[in-house]
Amino acid sequence: MKKLLQCLAISFALFGLSAYAAGPTEVVYHIDDAESQGIKGLRNIRNHLDVSPQTKIIVVTHANGVDIMMEGAKDKKNGIEYAPLVGALKSRGVRFEVCEITLKNRNLKKDQFILDTDFTPSGVVRVADLQYQNHFAYIKP
Repeated sequence: MKKLLQCLAISFALFGLSAYAAGPTEVVYHIDDAESQGIKGLRNIRNHLDVSPQTKIIVVTHANGVDIMMEGAKDKKNGIEYAPLVGALKSRGVRFEVCEITLKNRNLKKDQFILDTDFTPSGVVRVADLQYQNHFAYIKP
């Protein structure tokens, strides 16, 4: 019994070290509706980085969520422009991706988006791949 407890203690210690050695937390924020998630999501990300600045964050947008990345877009409730908030987060290492299927479905062009925008073929596939293949934590504000 004593040997078993020692083995378990060593296993837990090694697991803790391997988790620590794995690097910073990686998180995907999923935004599919700018009106309900835009400002809240951007503030959540800012707060996340304020507490844990080493976190790697990728924001994936699709459907109406891509609106936070459009040139001149503002929050409808309070008129806050998204671009400065996105730019501040981008300067802290956050990556912002827009779904190209949404562009096609909504007849949008890449030049309608702010310069801080990256594009992904499918927002839904990107979220799934980040979670499953890359083990990103998932947050939907």
